[in-house]
Amino acid sequence: MSKSKKKDAAASIGFGYVPSETQHHFMVVIPQGKNETVKVYERFIWQEGKEVQDIDENSPLHNQLKVVVPKWLWQRVAPYVAQEFNFRLEKEGFKKSKWKVGQNPVHRLLGKELVVLLWALEDCTDDSQVPVAIVNWQGLRPEERWWLYGVTNAATGRVNDRKGWRMALKYALLDNPVSQKQIKQLDFESIKEQKVIYEE
Repeated sequence: MSKSKKKDAAASIGFGYVPSETQHHFMVVIPQGKNETVKVYERFIWQEGKEVQDIDENSPLHNQLKVVVPKWLWQRVAPYVAQEFNFRLEKEGFKKSKWKVGQNPVHRLLGKELVVLLWALEDCTDDSQVPVAIVNWQGLRPEERWWLYGVTNAATGRVNDRKGWRMALKYALLDNPVSQKQIKQLDFESIKEQKVIYEE
């Protein structure tokens, strides 16, 4: 994201997405039910004047489902992602946002960073590795996350791909050791007991 876009901050929706600049964005769809899944799409179309976008998974030129995670996992990750994204959005003059049940547009670069983290965690069955992944993800520069998304997406970017760079991401973010001090600084044990607060 560039500071030159400050003038468009008022027009942004969700996490830094400005439809007048580009139709390319990511969409995080959060369900109401706790046992449902959160879906993240990379989209190349924006329907002006529609409060709720039509997402046709049978139209891959416009809507590409990138990752699906259980809601419990999303609730562990979401506060940290929102915290970092809002820090950077505010620094560049954009308004801050928060996740809500339903559709959440995300700036295309931030969306790539989010998907990298979720690709690493998509097969987790408990939260024991989540703080490790978050610490390692936070240790990457945005440019490094964009590069990881690019090389992974080129060959294994579909929702059900589980090979190549997709597996490499899991090793990079889950098996790279972090200290207990880093995890304590993350305050994971405290925040994991809290529900993510969504807009109603």
